[in-house]
Amino acid sequence: MFQANEVLEVEGKKYRILDAYATEFIWFELSNPKALPALVHLEVLEQLVRDERLARVDDPYSNLLLETPEKGSKAYQKRQKSMGIIASIVADAGCYEPKERAKRIELVVEKENSHKTSIYRLLRRYWERGQIPNAFLPDYKNSGGKGKKRVNAASKGIGRPRIYSEGSTATVSSEVESLFRTCIEKHLLTEKTRTITAAHGKFQNLYLQYFPEVSEQNIPTRRQFEYFYKREYNDVARIMAQSRFSDYQKDIRPILGTATENALGPGSRYEIDATIADIYLVADHDRTKIIGRPTVYMVIDVFSRLIAGFYVGMDAPSYVTAMQAVIHAFSDKVEYCKKLGTEIRSEDWPSIGLPDCLLADRGELMSHQADNLVSLFNVNLEIAPPYRGDAKGIVERNFRTIQAVFKPYAPGVVQGNKIKKHGDRDYRLDAKLSLTDFREIILNQVLLHNQAHVMKKYDRADDMPNDLPPIPIELWRWGLQSRAGRLRTVDSDRLKINLLPRMKVSISEHGVKMFGIYYTCQEILKRGWLHRNSSIDRPQNLHAAYDPGSADNIFLFPENGKSAYWVCDLTTKSREYAGITFWEVWEKQAESKRLIVNKELEAKKRKRELEQLVEDKIKAAEKLYETPSDSNAQRIKDINKNKKEIKKLESAENAYRPNKPKRDVPAQIVPIDKGADSSDYPDFMSELFDEDDE
Repeated sequence: MFQANEVLEVEGKKYRILDAYATEFIWFELSNPKALPALVHLEVLEQLVRDERLARVDDPYSNLLLETPEKGSKAYQKRQKSMGIIASIVADAGCYEPKERAKRIELVVEKENSHKTSIYRLLRRYWERGQIPNAFLPDYKNSGGKGKKRVNAASKGIGRPRIYSEGSTATVSSEVESLFRTCIEKHLLTEKTRTITAAHGKFQNLYLQYFPEVSEQNIPTRRQFEYFYKREYNDVARIMAQSRFSDYQKDIRPILGTATENALGPGSRYEIDATIADIYLVADHDRTKIIGRPTVYMVIDVFSRLIAGFYVGMDAPSYVTAMQAVIHAFSDKVEYCKKLGTEIRSEDWPSIGLPDCLLADRGELMSHQADNLVSLFNVNLEIAPPYRGDAKGIVERNFRTIQAVFKPYAPGVVQGNKIKKHGDRDYRLDAKLSLTDFREIILNQVLLHNQAHVMKKYDRADDMPNDLPPIPIELWRWGLQSRAGRLRTVDSDRLKINLLPRMKVSISEHGVKMFGIYYTCQEILKRGWLHRNSSIDRPQNLHAAYDPGSADNIFLFPENGKSAYWVCDLTTKSREYAGITFWEVWEKQAESKRLIVNKELEAKKRKRELEQLVEDKIKAAEKLYETPSDSNAQRIKDINKNKKEIKKLESAENAYRPNKPKRDVPAQIVPIDKGADSSDYPDFMSELFDEDDE
């Protein structure tokens, strides 16, 4: 029922059982400087238990079992010496008999030339602390009071006395401690922390405000200030106070788990994130044009680290570009790889289908379209906290791996600051790779990662076999066989259209208008929405989805709240936008607007010049006007006559006169009727001209 070395508590006193027999026990009262081993019967202990006066408690000296003093140290020497003195006394159970114990103690006193009181003190320490050699280890841990406030600090100067500087050691009273704490919390325990020296300088100024009569030499020193700082604020408190919460969570806090432990198998959890690649590219159609740095999106399976899909383009990170990466991750990649000149099979890149969960940044999922992943496709969306790249640590780390392939070799790679020393070349001018070239590089790097990358630090689960290589595609295949595969099939067209960005469109007689472009389809024509009649009731507040990669089609949703759609094509009116992307459309429209604005400025200038010319002509005409001598009636009557005269003059001025070669001798005029004189012929034939009826 009771065992040797067990500690019991009886009515507030603690006892250690030193030895146990069938019905009798030897116990020893702890914390009693005069205690000796005593005999107690089993019936007494059982009665104490029944009376609820006895209870088993933890051994207060159990920590001694873990102590291992270094050989040769002072603590080791003290332990060995003390144990050697009493070893012959506690060699057997005879040490519990008073007479036998007394004989053994007398022999030790004569042999060791020691005092009997010292031997009893060693025996009591031995029995109290568990009858082990470590019972004699010195209690150095209780010495010094490290980290504790000195009790007499306010009444007596403590610390090393000054040798070189003038003045006396300042007393750190409660008022001084309060000033210490104020300066520490204001200048040291902040994100924009100062040095201890700078904070102590602020304390000195504050101290003199409270105690102006104190001389400069008697102000508490920097050493006292630092001692208080390190005593009152431990390392964890200082680190947390001096770090932003997001930085602490991301870079400083202890990490006790792994990302893989929450992934049950392939497709259980995807992570998506974007980065701006550290390289400048040129345009495919004109390699002299530098187009900037591309955006790279990656979608990674957490369980296997397989890259499920990616996106490379020039548009900034947004929902639109994120969904293109998501659609690529959920779809078959054979055709996409073929367009970039790489032949693969579906089993070479098997991530086809919907995962259970998708983790992304908040901005990328800030769209009602993202809700379709939940409502229509049952994909759980998780949003990472702001400024917490560690929440998506797997995909974040992958960006460094991907870029490490081209950065050492490719021209146009970002190198330090854009501002160069005089004479240095701007690295942006070295850009040579086109966007298509860069996509091909990223594609092949992704295939290499999926099929051959060995992850030395992959955290294996306990059920993974030792011969399973830590390669993404191998882990994916093993997970499908040995774990529950979490991917679910889905119609790729339906998925794509429901995830594409949408916007409100208007319908007129020209068609469905989106971004200033007109579309139509057979369903719209059958509904009569394009007829030019005021009685036509065209629908309002309709939405359409569009693929940013092609302006040839849009997907009109004729009924709000339903996923049924019509595929609409460009009308002839908007044929100029055929075969280009919406980014090119927006660029083209922006260029057109810039051109129109500039031309409008020129036209306004010319119009002002014309208006000024008209005003000048009117003023000149008014100056040249003379008062007529004829009456108004006569002037009106002469309008037709005046008009005929002007027409005659205009006819003469506008008559066609062919250029004839000049002759030295004028031509002779030969009359038709030789007997007639040329003067008899009229100047013109009246029947060729009609009189005006005016």
